[in-house]
Amino acid sequence: MAAQEIDNSTTWGKELWDQFDNIATHTQKGIDFIERFGGFIRDRSAIEVEYALKLRRLVKNYQPKKSKEDEENEFSSLIAFKNVLKEVADLAGQREVVAENLQNQVLQGILLLAKNLREERKKALNQGASLTQSLHTQIGTLDRAKRSYEKAFREAEKAIESYHKADADFHLSRADVEKQRVNMNIRNSQSEDAKSEYANQLQITNKQQQQHYQIALPEVFNRLQELDEKRTRGMKEFIKRSADVEYEVSPIIAHCLEGIVKAADSINEKDDSMIVIEKYQSGFQPPGDIPFEDLSKPDPDAANNSQTHNSSTGLNHMTGKGTTKDKLKKRVGIFGIFTGNKKILEACINVKNNLSTDGLKEDFSDLPPTQRRKKLTAKVQELQQKVAQEQAASDGLMKMKGVYEANSMLGDPRTVEEQLNESVNRLDRLRHELLRYQKLLEQANNQSFIQHSPQSNRVIQNGQRSSRHSNGSSNHENSHEDNGEDHPDDAGSLSSSASPESGLGTSHTSLPGSGQGSTNEQPMNEEFYEADTPLGTCRALYPFDATSEGSIPMSEGEELQVIEVDQGDGWTRVRRFSSKGWEEGFVPTSYIECTLYA
Repeated sequence: MAAQEIDNSTTWGKELWDQFDNIATHTQKGIDFIERFGGFIRDRSAIEVEYALKLRRLVKNYQPKKSKEDEENEFSSLIAFKNVLKEVADLAGQREVVAENLQNQVLQGILLLAKNLREERKKALNQGASLTQSLHTQIGTLDRAKRSYEKAFREAEKAIESYHKADADFHLSRADVEKQRVNMNIRNSQSEDAKSEYANQLQITNKQQQQHYQIALPEVFNRLQELDEKRTRGMKEFIKRSADVEYEVSPIIAHCLEGIVKAADSINEKDDSMIVIEKYQSGFQPPGDIPFEDLSKPDPDAANNSQTHNSSTGLNHMTGKGTTKDKLKKRVGIFGIFTGNKKILEACINVKNNLSTDGLKEDFSDLPPTQRRKKLTAKVQELQQKVAQEQAASDGLMKMKGVYEANSMLGDPRTVEEQLNESVNRLDRLRHELLRYQKLLEQANNQSFIQHSPQSNRVIQNGQRSSRHSNGSSNHENSHEDNGEDHPDDAGSLSSSASPESGLGTSHTSLPGSGQGSTNEQPMNEEFYEADTPLGTCRALYPFDATSEGSIPMSEGEELQVIEVDQGDGWTRVRRFSSKGWEEGFVPTSYIECTLYA
C-alpha cells in the first residue's frame, strides 16, 4: 500500500496519531494554496496576453505610413525603425506563446491536481471519520457494559448483606432466610454475567483501539501525508514548468533582440545625408556676388530705358501716388488673353489637363533641374517596364492567333485579332510616350543650368530692385524648346505663365502679352515695373501658402503694400519687406482687406 512506502519513523500516523482535526485543516489549506497558485498563473497569463495585445497596438500605431516617394528614398533610420517594429511584433507573438503554454501546461495541470487532491482528501477524511466513529461506538458499548457490571455488582453485594442479616436474625422464619439466599445467588449470578460481558467488551475495545491507532488511522494519516507531499511536489513541478515556458521562447526572444541590435547597427548617418541631398537637391548654383552700384556715375542703360519709357504711349507713366489709369489698363490688356484669344484659353485648359495626379506638370518643368531629371528618369523606367509588359502580351496574342488560325476548333482568330489590335495601339502609344520622355530626359541632361536659383536671382538696376526668373524674358525665346514638344506660340508661352498662381505676376516680361501672346500691347520694362509706388496698404484676413511661382505666402494679420489692384482676375499684386529684401507677388483678393491712398 501507499502508506507502507512512507518511512514509519517519520509518518503522520505515528507522530500525529491524535491530530486528526489539525491534519484535516492543514491538508485543506494546502489545497487552497495550490488553487491560489493556479489563480496566480491564470492572472499572469492574462497579463501576458494583454501585454502582447498592447505591443501589437503599439506597433500598429507607430507603423510609418507608406509613400511611394519614401519607398524610393528610404532613410536607413526609417528602415531600421520598421525592422524594430517587426521584431517587437515578433516579441508580442512570443508573449502570446508564453500565455498559451502557461494556460495549457501549467494552469490546467494545477486545476487537475487540485481536483484530484480534493477528492482523495475527502475519501481519506471520510474513512478516518468512519474509523473514529466505530471506535467511539465500541468505547460507548464498553462504557455501558461497565456500568451494567457496576450495577450488578452493587446489587449482589446488597443481596449478600441482606442474606447475612436474615440468617442472623432468629425472629425470621426459615422460609424468609431461604428467600434471601435465593436472591443472593441470583444477584451474584447476574454480577458474574455483567462482569464477563464487561471483560469481553473491554477486550474487544482494546483490540479495536489498538487496531485503530496503530494500523487503520495511521494508514489514513499516511495517505493524507502522501496527498500533501504530492501537492508540494506539484507546486515544485509547476513552478519549474512555468520557468521552462519562458526558457522555450527565450532563444526566439534573444533572436528578436539581436534583430533590434542589427537594425540599429544598420543605421548609417552618411547614407541618410546623401539621401537628403538626392531628395532635395535642386541643381541650382549659389548666387554670385552682388555688384557694387556707383550712383555717382551715369548708367547708359538707365538712360536708354528712360528714353524707351518716354517714347511709349504713356502706359508706364508713374505719378507720386502710384500707377496711373493707363498702367492699370495695360494690366487689363495683359489679362485679357483669357477672353480675347480663344486659342490661348483652350491652351490654358490643356495646361490644367496636363498636370499629373500629384499636381506636377507632365514634363516636370516646374521642378528644379536635379529633381526634374530624377522624375524623368523614373518615368522613363516606368514606361520601359510597361512597354516590355505590353510587348510580351502582344507576342502572346500573336502566338495565340497563329494557333487559332492553324486549328479553328481551339478558338476564333478574329477575337484574338481585336485584342491584338488594341494591344498594338497601346504599345504604339506607350512607345511614343517613352520616346517623348527620353527626349525630355536627354534635354534635361544636356541643359546647362542657370547659375542662380529663382529665390536668389534678384539684381539691382538703376538703383531699384528687380526680379528675374529662370523662365523670364531672357529665356522666353527658348521656352518652346525646353518642354520637349511642339506647340503654338500662344499655347507655349501660356503653359509657363497661365495665371498669377503659376508665375504670371512675377515679371511682366514673362507674360504672353509681352511681345508674343498679343500684338496690341507694348512690352513693359522690368526695371520700371519693380519700382512701382504703392497704391495703398492691405491686411491679410487669412493665412495663405504660396504653391507656385508668382504668388507669395502671407500670415494672418500681416501688413503688405498694394502695387496693383485686382483687375477682375481675383488676384492683387502686393509687396513686402523681409529678411531677404523686398518680395513681390500675387495674393488672392478675397484674402486681404485693402486701404488705398487718396
